[in-house]
Amino acid sequence: MNITKLKTNRITNPLGFSMGRRPRLSYVVTGTDGRKQTAARYEVAQDTSFSSVVFDSGKRTDIDSLSFELPIQLMPRTRYYWRVEVWADNGDHALSETAWFETAKLDEPWEAKWIVPDMDKEHHPVLGRTFKLTGAVTSARAYICGLGLYEMQINGIKAGDEYFAPHFNAYHKWLQYQTYDVTQLLCEGDNQVQVSLGNGLYKGRFGFDGHSKELYGSEFALLCEIRVTYADGTTEILKSDTEWTAERSRVMSGNLYDGEIFDATLTASESYTVHEGDLGFERLKPRMSLPVVVKEELKPIEVIQTPAGETVLDMGQNMVGWIRFRTRAPKGTIIRLQHGEVLQEGNFYRENLRTAKAEYVYTADGEEAMVRPFFTFYGFRYVKVEGWPGELDPNDFTGCVLYSDMDQTGSFETSDPLVNRLFLNALWGQKGNFLDVPTDCPQRDERMGWTGDAQVFSGAACFNMDAYTFYSKYGYDMYQEQVDREGMVPMVVPAVNVPSGGSSAWADAATIVPWNVYLHYGDKAILEQQYESMKSWADFIIRADEGSGGKRLWTVGFQFGDWLSLDGSNPESSMGGTDQDFIASAYYCYSTRLVAKAAKVLGLEDDASYYGQISGEVRQAIEDEFFSKTGRLALDTQTAYAIALKMDLAPETYRKRLVDGLVNRLRKDHNHLKTGFVGTPYLNFALSDNGCEELGYTLLLNDDYPSWLYAVKLGATTIWERWNSIDTDGKIGNPGMNSLNHYAFGAIAEWMYRVIAGINPSEDAPGFRRVVLAPKPDFRLRWAKAKLESAAGTYMSEWAFDEEGRLEFRFDIPFHSTALVRLPRAAAAVLSISGPAPDAPAIEEGEDMLLELESGSYVIRYMPSRSYLKTLSTYTPLAVLAENEQACELIAPFIPPGFVLNPDSLYSMIRDTSLRELAAYYPIDSSILDELDRKLKEIE
Repeated sequence: MNITKLKTNRITNPLGFSMGRRPRLSYVVTGTDGRKQTAARYEVAQDTSFSSVVFDSGKRTDIDSLSFELPIQLMPRTRYYWRVEVWADNGDHALSETAWFETAKLDEPWEAKWIVPDMDKEHHPVLGRTFKLTGAVTSARAYICGLGLYEMQINGIKAGDEYFAPHFNAYHKWLQYQTYDVTQLLCEGDNQVQVSLGNGLYKGRFGFDGHSKELYGSEFALLCEIRVTYADGTTEILKSDTEWTAERSRVMSGNLYDGEIFDATLTASESYTVHEGDLGFERLKPRMSLPVVVKEELKPIEVIQTPAGETVLDMGQNMVGWIRFRTRAPKGTIIRLQHGEVLQEGNFYRENLRTAKAEYVYTADGEEAMVRPFFTFYGFRYVKVEGWPGELDPNDFTGCVLYSDMDQTGSFETSDPLVNRLFLNALWGQKGNFLDVPTDCPQRDERMGWTGDAQVFSGAACFNMDAYTFYSKYGYDMYQEQVDREGMVPMVVPAVNVPSGGSSAWADAATIVPWNVYLHYGDKAILEQQYESMKSWADFIIRADEGSGGKRLWTVGFQFGDWLSLDGSNPESSMGGTDQDFIASAYYCYSTRLVAKAAKVLGLEDDASYYGQISGEVRQAIEDEFFSKTGRLALDTQTAYAIALKMDLAPETYRKRLVDGLVNRLRKDHNHLKTGFVGTPYLNFALSDNGCEELGYTLLLNDDYPSWLYAVKLGATTIWERWNSIDTDGKIGNPGMNSLNHYAFGAIAEWMYRVIAGINPSEDAPGFRRVVLAPKPDFRLRWAKAKLESAAGTYMSEWAFDEEGRLEFRFDIPFHSTALVRLPRAAAAVLSISGPAPDAPAIEEGEDMLLELESGSYVIRYMPSRSYLKTLSTYTPLAVLAENEQACELIAPFIPPGFVLNPDSLYSMIRDTSLRELAAYYPIDSSILDELDRKLKEIE
């Protein structure tokens, strides 16, 4: 029996993080045949030997491995060690390894001062000083905040492995400071500390219009306090003050959009004084942001000599970060790297980056050097290299992939390599856009935390990675912005200089994201932190409704609509063809429902009742306004049907008509996507939740425009902003708003986990303590498998068909967890079950069989009661045959005159008719039909 993944606030051994109200401890148990935890015990001490214990829970039966709130008063700058002991129902018992967390300064006053360099504010400074330590150092911590961005070196060595500290947030509301363990960087005797400062979004070019600067401040500033403990127990504090000096950095200029210019030949010849800054200390808060680190490294897959004579590195993957390169260039050599996402006619291209230069310019000093940027990052696959002396060796270049330090928790794979690439594209979209803020795109002059993108992808994000801490910081920042806006949520967070906000689907990130986080991790602390944010957003909508007549509909204010859908009547508009009042009112209903659910979890019964009542009234108003008395939806778009079904906006008696309406709408759209940012995350769920998963698979597996696999077949390695960001001829569309790394449509990954693999968390036991395992196979995929390292432990769900169509399922259910397993088309089938409960009772429900299983590994085999094999024949509807090129060739000679085998004629006239049925009117010899059946059956 092993106890693993010991985390504090979902972080492994956090140093200097905000602890929230109190630290929350969690763990995962593996390596036991036990099914349940019977008891656990936490011990917390201030030493590794646990001789100075500050908390002992004792052996208790009520400790939950998902989250245990530690009831102690924390001391500043203190490391706490903790371990957990667990007992299982089979007698197994284990004691964990020791984990720790260390507090920041908390409420302790700062002895350091903010300092500002007395030099041209356009010049990047390096602030520093030398100091002497009088003895052997046993412990040292640096508490530091630098604006806009900073990197600290002590004795020439970088402190920590993170970049872009103090990270990106609403600086006018709060400032994060970081804590570094610098013990090993210091020595007895002379030492030197240097802190380089960069612009970042604090004072550099950034924002909604792409051209503003000094959005939060106009001066570089530093606050630094280094606390040293000697071997004899005495302490010394080195603090930023006017004794520090400044010099010009070799970073000559730069910002997040344009890149960076670095001159290695520059020798700082002038020293500048510093003066005390007036930023104050009220905004300072221990860090909430996860470190941004180099998570992966890539090597170029090819060096391309383009038709235009350019030298271009192909990294093989649209990535975010920078190129690190080794150079031996002669002094004065200028090397320029330019970054782009795509080639055009074989040549380097970056017009879709708009005004962002996205380049790195390096002037060599003649020494061999390993080079990388300091205060910028790029979104790119291709790198044009200029000025490289001699022959370029690709081994000298490394792509450093940067994103917030989140553990990958989910994986997914099928028999179809295109689907696998689509999943990876969504995963890489998350890697590229989860750099401290969930940005919309990482490459052009934008890179902002659009709330709509963050909201629609949040479910997929929590499957892919442990995103609890990442979203906790984003949610905190969101509420800071709401406070000044009477609850309204800006369209981006941090809000920088955005003109407005409050659009449905975008602003509803305030309710949907924290609820998804709670559902995935089972820690209600996220709801406690975000409840006022959730509630104030709901209240904002309610006030907007009541101010416009109180119809319990949301019909006022700016709306993005179904952004970038393909069904709008105006080709110049990006807002789609679905009525915006309907979309807004749907989210009005949904968000107030989520606030009611959150209130119930937190024990706020009056709020739960109030917001639940509001949600019900909105639902009724939607029914009255947008539905006929017989259940017909007045809006005939894929998105309207999808959100009506997924958000449960109509009585159950209307459901069949809604489903039929969606199926018919898709038929008119030739079973291809028309949805935008709002409809796409819900469309496949609306189908699979209502018995139409085969149609959902069709949408997934389409590989022509518009579809997910269209981009994959054109070589995409991330998700595109538009369904047709690139045309079939390889030409990129309008570069004005055309990102090739824009993850919103990658929300389909959540459907892959939940429907194809069938792993579904339960609201009644969140954090995957209980799940519904309900895979919905399709023979067009011969197998599929997913693995999820959830907060409760590792789930595995796998299924495969054999040649005869038999199904085999493999499930892993972690310790102290349960699963309701729904086996499709298993009614009346003979089940073969191996595992801890081979005789588990099965309950029939329609075509399915339900099993209640506890932790363990299971293999279940059976022949489906209704075959998944789809053999073509003369009895198959012509619309299905028309989708298969081989079948079309076989039956074309027998189609009656006047009919054409294309969707336009078939969908409107004879799509559901078979060739056998047509033979009753247009005689075809039965022997010919039998021969056609033989040939059609052979088509795979």
